[in-house]
Amino acid sequence: MRPDPTLADLPLRPELVGEQPYGAPQLDVPVCLNVNENPYPPSEAIRREMADAIWAATARIDRYPDREASELRRRLAAYLGYGLTAAHVWAANGSNEVMTHLLGAFGGPGRRCLTFTPTYSMYPEYARNTHTEYVTVPRRPDYTLDADLVLGALDEHDPDVVLITTPNNPTGTSTPLDVIEAVLEGTDAIVVVDEAYQEFSRTPEASALGLLPKFGNLVVSRTMSKAFALAGGRVGYLAAAPAIVDACRIVRLPYHLSAQTQAIAEVALAHADEMLAKVDLLRGVRDAMLIRLPELGFEVVPSDANFVLFGRFADRHLAWQRLLDRGVLVRETGPAGFLRVSAGTPEEMAAFYAAAAQIGEA
Repeated sequence: MRPDPTLADLPLRPELVGEQPYGAPQLDVPVCLNVNENPYPPSEAIRREMADAIWAATARIDRYPDREASELRRRLAAYLGYGLTAAHVWAANGSNEVMTHLLGAFGGPGRRCLTFTPTYSMYPEYARNTHTEYVTVPRRPDYTLDADLVLGALDEHDPDVVLITTPNNPTGTSTPLDVIEAVLEGTDAIVVVDEAYQEFSRTPEASALGLLPKFGNLVVSRTMSKAFALAGGRVGYLAAAPAIVDACRIVRLPYHLSAQTQAIAEVALAHADEMLAKVDLLRGVRDAMLIRLPELGFEVVPSDANFVLFGRFADRHLAWQRLLDRGVLVRETGPAGFLRVSAGTPEEMAAFYAAAAQIGEA
């Protein structure tokens, strides 16, 4: 083989030929509202405490970290409540790795994963990378789910794993708990309820976590990237029956969470109230977008997350580019004709509204 091969020269797995790496654009622009981050970093005091924790961890940096992340899981369980213990919680390198662990344990060759579109764009990649068959069924026209739709899809496709995202990314729509309960009563498949944006919901207490004592096949996935403003920390986690946690422990890579990651996340959880202090504010920004964008002539999808889909554009890529030309980066994702914008700071939102008004007139 030549010394500078291209992908075409390599013995790549057939299903990867022509594929592109996942990634929202990371551009140096004044206003970044494209990846649903919490735009308010931790306070200086908390950042100093994180730095101190990392400094302390370096005293043993020559040794491997706790591969079970025992203290982090204990703190995550305490944060979630519902009587959960560390045995019910698993932590990984972002919710991406959580999902990969779940499909590595319960998916795989000859097994099927079912979800409902439009939904998170990484799900098919998790399935592909774990050799799991990926099957989708469209959501209702308003992008919601009801029990009849999900149970009908279960009867048709007989999946091993079901993914229900609530609030859903990219639409922001939530799935009621009675629907999730009906699904759990109707299947023995592993049902993963992805609650990455649950803290931003109008009813954050209405979580599938409350169903865990009743259903051993339920998994509730969360992340510290969004509401906790810890996107750079890379910590996702799940709550489930201890046996499901043990299944994830089988497929995880050794020492998958660094000592630094665990230290930062433990500090964040010790200051959970302060880390989450801007969540109410961002809910308000979301609700304001649902009013302001229609006033500017756009259609919106009612959202329960920290982002809003807006459109409809005959050429959404052109609309995306026009916003970018005005220094505002949003996400070109979701149903045809729509763009997705994250809730930002007052200054960011002012710039976004000004740019949106201009493209609306274009």
